[in-house]
Amino acid sequence: MNTHAPNMRPVIRQLDDAAVNRIAAGEVVERPASAVKELVENALDAGARRIDVAIADGGKTLIRVADDGCGIAGADLPLALSRHATSKIDGSDLLNIHSFGFRGEALPSLGAVGRLSITSRVAGGEGAQITVSGGQVGTVKPAALNGGTVVELRDLFHATPARLKFLRTDRAEAQAISDVVKRLAMAEPFVGFTLRDVSGGGEGRVVFRADAQSGDLFDALHGRLAGVLGGEFAENALRIEAERDGHHLSGFAALPTYSRGAAVAQFLFVNGRPVRDKLLVGALRAAYFDFLSRDRHPVAALFVDCAPTLVDVNVHPAKSEVRFRDPGAVRGLIVGALRAALAEAGHRASTTVAGATLGAMRPEPAAEAPPRVYQMDRPGAQARATAYQGQAPGFAEMRGDYSARVEPVPDTAPHAGDERLPLGAARAQVHENYIVAQTETGIVIVDQHAAHERLVYEKLKRQMAENGVAAQALLIPEIVELSEGDCARLMDHAGDLAQLGLTLEPFGGGAVAVRETPALLGEVNASAMIRDILDELADQGDSLTVQARLEAILSRVACHGSIRSGRRMRAEEMNALLREMEATPHSGQCNHGRPTYVELKLSDIERLFGRT
Repeated sequence: MNTHAPNMRPVIRQLDDAAVNRIAAGEVVERPASAVKELVENALDAGARRIDVAIADGGKTLIRVADDGCGIAGADLPLALSRHATSKIDGSDLLNIHSFGFRGEALPSLGAVGRLSITSRVAGGEGAQITVSGGQVGTVKPAALNGGTVVELRDLFHATPARLKFLRTDRAEAQAISDVVKRLAMAEPFVGFTLRDVSGGGEGRVVFRADAQSGDLFDALHGRLAGVLGGEFAENALRIEAERDGHHLSGFAALPTYSRGAAVAQFLFVNGRPVRDKLLVGALRAAYFDFLSRDRHPVAALFVDCAPTLVDVNVHPAKSEVRFRDPGAVRGLIVGALRAALAEAGHRASTTVAGATLGAMRPEPAAEAPPRVYQMDRPGAQARATAYQGQAPGFAEMRGDYSARVEPVPDTAPHAGDERLPLGAARAQVHENYIVAQTETGIVIVDQHAAHERLVYEKLKRQMAENGVAAQALLIPEIVELSEGDCARLMDHAGDLAQLGLTLEPFGGGAVAVRETPALLGEVNASAMIRDILDELADQGDSLTVQARLEAILSRVACHGSIRSGRRMRAEEMNALLREMEATPHSGQCNHGRPTYVELKLSDIERLFGRT
C-alpha cells in the first residue's frame, strides 16, 4: 500500500523514456571520470591511434574527446544515440566479447544527463554532427572534420541537478579523470594520449601526455609505465610473464623494497580492461605478504589475458569487476609468477634505497652556494695502493680512536678478487653491526643482523616446505559453532589448511571439530583463529592466517638464531655472509620488507663531496 496515502491502492505505471534513461545513466555515469572512461573506451574500440581529452572545471562543464578512429557515418548517428544500439556485438553471444563496450548505453546515458554533441567523419565520406540535450535528439547536420570522431559533453548532470550536489571539488574530479586516462594509457601503449585542462578557455594546460610507443609489447609497455608511473618504477620493476590453463599473465611488478604505504599503485587489467577485482588484489597481496609488513603495499601493473569465454565482464554496471570461470587457476598463476620473479631477483634491492641514503646524508643547502673548489682527478689503482702503503703506519696508530674495526686485507688474501662480485669484498665492520664492502664501482653497507636473519628465515622455510608442517593432535577436539554457510566455506579450504597443520572435520550442522593444530604455534585459541580465517575468506576469497602465523614464528626463530648486533666478525665471516646473500633469493630485504644493504656508487660518493 502507498505509505503517503494509506487508503489508496498503488498504481503500476510505465516510466517514460526520459526517466528510464536518467535512471540507467545513474548506473553508468557516476561522475565525470565515468563519462571520460566510456568515451575513451569508445575511441579505442574505433581503432584510434591518437586520443585527445579536454576537460573544464573537473569535467562538470566540459568533456571533449577527439580521436582518429574509423568514425561514424552520418546516417548512423541517430542510431548511435539509441539505447542498446551498438556496433560491438550482434547479441548472439554475450560471452564472446572482444571490445570495451557492448551494451550500447554510454552515449544515450550521457545525452540523458548532459548536453551532448557528436561530430564524426568516416574515410571517404562527409562530416556530420548530431546534438542531444536532456534526452531530446536533434537532426543530423553537415560538419567540417578531417576524420575520426569528436564527442563533446557540456553541463554534465544539468538534467539531474541533485547529482551535482554529490560531486566533489573540481580538483578532486579532475584527479579522478587523470587516473582513468592513465589506467587506459597503461593498457594501450601503442596509442597516444593527451589530457588538457581548458578551464578558463584557450588551449589550456597539458595535464598528462603519453606518446605512442614502438617496439615489441614488453618494450612498449615498459616505456609507457615509465612515463605514467615514473622512471623509478621502471628501474625497480621485474618483468612478469607466465601462462597456465589458457590464462596469460604479463606486466611488471616492483621489488619489495620499492613499496607504498597504501594500495594506490596497483594496476590490474583483464583483457586490456582496467578492473578492481578482489581476487586479483588478494593474489597480489598473497604473493608479497612474506616480504612486506602489513602497513606496506606492493606496486605492480599486471595484465591477465584469456579467451573471452573464460571471464564474465558483464557483472557490474561500470564493468570494473569481472568473474573468472576458474578463479583458482588465475590466483595460482599470479602468485606463482610473482614469487618466481622475486626469487630470480635474488639479493637485488631497489635503487631508491641509495637515493634515500644520499638524501639523508646531504647537508642543508646554503643560502648562497660558494664557488666550486678545484678538485684533483681520482687517482688510479696503483696510485691509491702506493698512497696507502705510505700512510699505513699513521693509520695503524690512529686505529684505536675509531668506532670502526678495520680488517687487514693482505695481498695474498683469498678474497682479494671479490670486488668483482655483486656485493664486493668486506673491508670493515662499523659499530659491530654494519659491514662495509668494496665493489668495483663503489661500496656496499650491509646490516649484518637483518641480512643474516633473512638467510636463516629462508633456510627454515625451505626445511618446512621439504619436511611439511608438524601437527599436534588435541587431546580433546575443540568444537567451533558456525553458521552452515561459514562451515561450508571453511570445509572447501580444509585440504589447504591440513597442509599447514590445521585439521578440521565437520561435526554436524554448522559446527566443525578442530582435531590438530600446527605444532609451531603451541597452545592456540582455535575458535578465534577459525573466525579470523573465515573473515579473510569472506573478504579476499582465500586465507593466509595460518601460514602467516607459522612464518611469523619462523621469523622470530630466525631473529634469535641470527648474528646479533654488536658481535665482532672476522673478515672470513663477513665475506661468507656476503656470498650467501648473493646466492639466497629475497636477501635484499629483511623479513619486514626493509633493505638489508645499501649500495653507493663512486659517483654518488663523489657528489657528496662536491667532486662532480
